[in-house]
Amino acid sequence: MSNAVDTRTLDFVSEPLTPVSRQERKLRTRQTLLDTALELLADRPFATLSLREVAKGAGIVPTAFYRHFASMEDLGVALVEEATRTLRGMIRSARTDPDTYQGMISASVTTLHQFVRANEDHFRFLTRERYAGGSLAEAIGVELRLFSGDLAIDLARFPKLREWSTEDLHMLADLIVSVMLTTIVELLEARPGEDEKITGTAEKRLRLVLLGVPHWKSA
Repeated sequence: MSNAVDTRTLDFVSEPLTPVSRQERKLRTRQTLLDTALELLADRPFATLSLREVAKGAGIVPTAFYRHFASMEDLGVALVEEATRTLRGMIRSARTDPDTYQGMISASVTTLHQFVRANEDHFRFLTRERYAGGSLAEAIGVELRLFSGDLAIDLARFPKLREWSTEDLHMLADLIVSVMLTTIVELLEARPGEDEKITGTAEKRLRLVLLGVPHWKSA
């Protein structure tokens, strides 16, 4: 009886798994810290969050936190940037929709509703910290202005708005963003079954904002 061993089997069994680079592990841990912080912030303000509990929730020692963020404030700003990427994704999704005002309104409200329900933690964090003061509120203000600027660029593609000044386009975009933020808060605070009523009201608000567009004489 032969004692020979099938080396092909051994080679297959001992074949190493694809190694994860140090940079990949670092990025994963960083994202885990962000996800943990967002989960802990579901029903509380950022100011009450401690570095120690975020590190514990992410499964690392507190000193390892500083390999990823310089401070809790730095983590908070990163959360703001992550949350506003969701907003930007929302506006990109709406860009492919109809070129009429009515089409834009319906598509925007539908998209807003879908994104809020899919990313409630992000939107709850943004709306809660927006008026909390400090560096987070400032960072949110900057990101919302950038978001409004993106919307102003999109509005300029409509024939009736092509001759509007940049200032007036931004003013219109700010009004639309205000309606959107109000709707986000209402959706986050809604009771079961109220979504349809809230989105219907949002469409009416946007129609009211846009009623004046044909009559506005942009300087």
